[in-house]
Amino acid sequence: MFKKIFAIILTIIVTQTNFAFAKVNNQGDKTMTRTDICKENYKKLFNGEALSPNGDDPEMMAILQKYIFGEVFTVGDLDIKTREMITVTSLAVQQTLPQLKAHINAALNVGVTPIELRESIYQLAPFIGFPKTLNALGVLNEVFKERGIKTPLQSTAKVQENERYQKGFEIQNPLYGNEIEEALSGLPNNMGKDVSDFLTEVCFGDFYTRDGLDIKTRELLFIAALVTTGNSVTLKSHIKGNLKAGNTKETITATIIQCLPYVGFPNTITALKTLKEVIE
Repeated sequence: MFKKIFAIILTIIVTQTNFAFAKVNNQGDKTMTRTDICKENYKKLFNGEALSPNGDDPEMMAILQKYIFGEVFTVGDLDIKTREMITVTSLAVQQTLPQLKAHINAALNVGVTPIELRESIYQLAPFIGFPKTLNALGVLNEVFKERGIKTPLQSTAKVQENERYQKGFEIQNPLYGNEIEEALSGLPNNMGKDVSDFLTEVCFGDFYTRDGLDIKTRELLFIAALVTTGNSVTLKSHIKGNLKAGNTKETITATIIQCLPYVGFPNTITALKTLKEVIE
């Protein structure tokens, strides 16, 4: 009897120890150097070896890879799939299409689904315009074809033509109220109301209602888009919307920092200051 009890206790201890060790590793094993972490993440993302001495600029690539994949990737509690969706969003906004192609492939390698990627890019249209969105979709579909993913993907649209405003309003209002309508009131011929209605119908009615991404994820990715554009006024509004949607201030902070290597320190620090203003 004593041996059985001892065996049970030992099993519990081993299980808890293994869980604790796994948790430490997920957050960055303190015994690993940034070079070790970089190589591990790079392998998962690109199926290759980081820090190659080959190429025209191996020194720059070594600085870049250790900084991004060995340091920035350890900040906050974002999983690797979310990090890549944030990165894809930022690169699509910037129209840095060669890098976008590489990170679309990386996102697929770590488990982001084709529909999640498509929805991440579709929803950028109200923020960056349709021409840039179509450019990003061109790269996305190119990757899909190269990987044997059949296009077009299945439809995820959920609203009928006559439901766009109402369904959009049902999502928009709890997060943002009528702040845009109020901000644009008083324009000639009430044209501000037209723009406000377009926002409700297009951004929230046409895109937010679609399957493939939940509202929390959509809002989080918009943080990345706004950090990239440097639009602090709209960013402040979307930080508040993110908090209402259920994203924590820690997750929002980590999302902003994930954009750092792709947009630089000025935009990132400005965004972090904006976040401080909101949460204080």
